[in-house]
Amino acid sequence: MEIRRLDMEAYRRHFPSSGFTVFQRSEVLSVLDEYAESDLELYGAFKGQEAVGLIPVFVTDYAVGRTVCSPPVSRGIPHMGPVFMPTSPKQRKRERGNAEFLRGVVDALEDDPRLTVFRVLCRPDYTDPRPYAWSDQRITPYFTYVLDVGDRSTEDLLAGFTRDLRSEIRKSRDLDMEISVEDDGAAARVGADVAERYAEQGESTAVTPGFVEDVVSALGHRARTYVARDPAGEYLGGIVVLYADDTAYFWQGGVAGNYEGVSVNSALHWEILTDIATDPPVDSVDRYDLVGANTERLSEYKAKFGGDLVPYYLAESDGPGMGVAKRAYEVMRT
Repeated sequence: MEIRRLDMEAYRRHFPSSGFTVFQRSEVLSVLDEYAESDLELYGAFKGQEAVGLIPVFVTDYAVGRTVCSPPVSRGIPHMGPVFMPTSPKQRKRERGNAEFLRGVVDALEDDPRLTVFRVLCRPDYTDPRPYAWSDQRITPYFTYVLDVGDRSTEDLLAGFTRDLRSEIRKSRDLDMEISVEDDGAAARVGADVAERYAEQGESTAVTPGFVEDVVSALGHRARTYVARDPAGEYLGGIVVLYADDTAYFWQGGVAGNYEGVSVNSALHWEILTDIATDPPVDSVDRYDLVGANTERLSEYKAKFGGDLVPYYLAESDGPGMGVAKRAYEVMRT
C-alpha cells in the first residue's frame, strides 16, 4: 500500500459514492481551508492506481513539533477522520487493510513521535479505531443519537417520541408559527444566533456567521436552513442541516426558545424529519443525526426523539510529555 499526498482535484476524483460524512466532502474542506489557522493536507492510500483510503488533516507546524488534527479544532465540525474503501469483503483483509492505511498515514505525518500531537475524531460509521491504539494513541468513545427514518410514515416517527414531545409537536401544528427553508443570509442569521448565545454565557466561538453561510453556500442542495417566524415575520429560531448520501446532520442553530409555550426547536426538528421522510434534498437520505450526546442536559432532550445511541471515537496522542505538548499547542476538545 502506498500513501500519497493529494491535491483537491485528485481527492474529489477518488472520493467514494457512499460511506462518508458530509464533513469529509471537498466543498466543506475548501471552506475550512480558508477559515482554519492550520493547513489542509489530503492523503490517499493506494493499491496500484486504486484508492482504498482517504483522509483530510489540518496541520500546524511550530518551532518545535506539530499538530495534526482531523477535523480542525474549534470550527464546529463534529467529526471527520478517515474514509476507508476496502476492496475485499473478507473481515480479516478489511482489518489488515485498515491498519496498514492508518499506520502509513501516521508514518507520513509524524516528523518526531515525541513532538507530534495527533487528534482524529472519526465519523460514527467508522467502527474500527484499533489501529490508532496500536500506534500508541488513546481512544475515547463519544456518542450521538441517530434516528432511522427510512420508509417510516410521519405518524410512525411521532409514535417513537416520548409522550411530552409528541404533545408538544401536536400543539405546534395549531400555532401560527411558520417554518420554512430560507436562503439569502438565513444561515448567517442562524450562525449569529449561536454566537449571541455564546456571548450571553461569557464565551466565544470561532464558528462565525460568515463561516456558516459559506459552508451552506458551498454545499448547495446538500444544505438547508430551516427558519421559524411569527405572524409578523420576526425570527424565532433556526437550524442548519447538512446532507450526506444517507444521513442528514443537525449542524448549527437550535438555540433554545419558546413560542406560545411550545419549544421552537422541537417544531424545527419535526419539520426537518418530516422533510426527510417525504421530500429530502438527497433521495437516498434516510437517517437524522442529532450530532452529539455527550452533555447530560442536551442528551436528555435529544433522547426524546427515539434515536439509536451510536458511538464514535476520538484518537489522540498519548504517553509521556503529551499533556505538556497539548497544552503548549492549545489543542482543545470541541
